[in-house]
Amino acid sequence: MNKVIYPGTFDPITNGHIDLIERASRLFDEVVVAVAASPKKKPMLELKTRVDLTRVITESLGNVKVIGFDGLLTDLLKHQDANIILRGLRAVSDFEYEFQMANMNRVLAPEVESMFLTPAEKHSFISSTLVREVALLNGDISKFVHPIVAQAMQQHLGS
Repeated sequence: MNKVIYPGTFDPITNGHIDLIERASRLFDEVVVAVAASPKKKPMLELKTRVDLTRVITESLGNVKVIGFDGLLTDLLKHQDANIILRGLRAVSDFEYEFQMANMNRVLAPEVESMFLTPAEKHSFISSTLVREVALLNGDISKFVHPIVAQAMQQHLGS
């Protein structure tokens, strides 16, 4: 059984992330979307909110599970008995960082493989960082995120 972990901060989860999760659900027996606490990144949305939003959005995908985590990804892989890390690549600029991380993970967990998917072209420019910036400036993010994410972002920024 191939169990893949798709890790990320997902702050917020975007349509590009959802595209990758949906495609991964067709490629793998089980997909674990691992929402990272990432305190060093100072996420806008709380971990619980990010996990809850991702669960709601992916609930129709029977082989997708969403969890929150803090710590080394390689430890999570062992705990989840997973053998593949899934990462998304939007542009060449993503590749250098992802390549470096894949090599580090290979040293820490040689039995684990890293795989990369690119989002559909219509989502290739979307990043959580850009979505947050647009939201912070009161821009319309509805084209980039699921409606419940847009609502959660509005509520967060309104408080």
